[in-house]
Amino acid sequence: MRSIWNGAISFGLVSIPIKLVNATENRSISFRQVHTEDGGRIRYRKVCELDGEEVSADQIGKAYEEADGTMIPITDEDLASLPLPTAKTIEIVAFVPASQIDPLQIDAAYYLSANGVPAAKPYTLLREALKRSERVAIAKFALRGRERLGMLRVVDDVIAMHGLLWPDEIRRPEGVAPDTSVTVRDAELDLADALMDTLGEVDIETLHDDYRAAVEEMIAAKAEGAEVPAPKEERPGGQVIDLMAALESSVRAAREARGEGEPDASVHELPGRKKAAARPKESGTKKSTAKTASAEKKAAPARKSTSKTAKKTTAKKSTTKKAQPRKRAS
Repeated sequence: MRSIWNGAISFGLVSIPIKLVNATENRSISFRQVHTEDGGRIRYRKVCELDGEEVSADQIGKAYEEADGTMIPITDEDLASLPLPTAKTIEIVAFVPASQIDPLQIDAAYYLSANGVPAAKPYTLLREALKRSERVAIAKFALRGRERLGMLRVVDDVIAMHGLLWPDEIRRPEGVAPDTSVTVRDAELDLADALMDTLGEVDIETLHDDYRAAVEEMIAAKAEGAEVPAPKEERPGGQVIDLMAALESSVRAAREARGEGEPDASVHELPGRKKAAARPKESGTKKSTAKTASAEKKAAPARKSTSKTAKKTTAKKSTTKKAQPRKRAS
């Protein structure tokens, strides 16, 4: 990896020559500005506002603008002559527990590489001292024209440095927290804990940028003249009306996603409900069947007799109706 800065770590009276290497890279997809009518590139030219002429990079310098618009020219020689001890040195000023560093302060990340064979021994000494103490080093260094704050820690077998924002660069969260009084019940906290336990931990290495993948897929489709893939259906959103119901649904969804199912699948007997009668034994079943058949035989003549009686009664009613004389019309 290419170094972006050469200097030394000042560790008391120990000086460790090092190279500074970027530890991160930007994988975002960048776009060009084009003329929508013909697709031509849109380029920005640096033009002097006094004479209107375009200027090249070697003709551009620095200047500080005062409140009234006056420009005070600043040269690279002016900046280089400043009494800045950290211009080429990462000066360690303290060793503190990592828990004392506010994550809001953490900025860019760099790897520190030992510069040359003589630097290997003091580099390893500092690395092992950081490991054994379980602390991080707070340092000051200068990069790209300004002094910065840094935190040194061990990553694998390398000393890494995180740029830190100065304490006065962290804004206070005034007016950000909810301004209404809210009471959270224990049941809601229990469900939130259950959701956190269900989601569990994640291997950061398995996470990836879905948006970037979708953009790359779209670009590839357009380049081949194919149809742009349809967007995936978004999850339904909306305002949370019932927090408990939302938490319960979230826990169920998380368990289903992990293939765990419901937390309690056992069947509980309802209170006050009688148990079902036991099934009769096989021998008793035969006797019961025989008794049932006998009873049906006895009931059969009775049913026949009842059927005959019903027929006779119907016949009598029919005869009676026929025997009645018809009324004469007046």
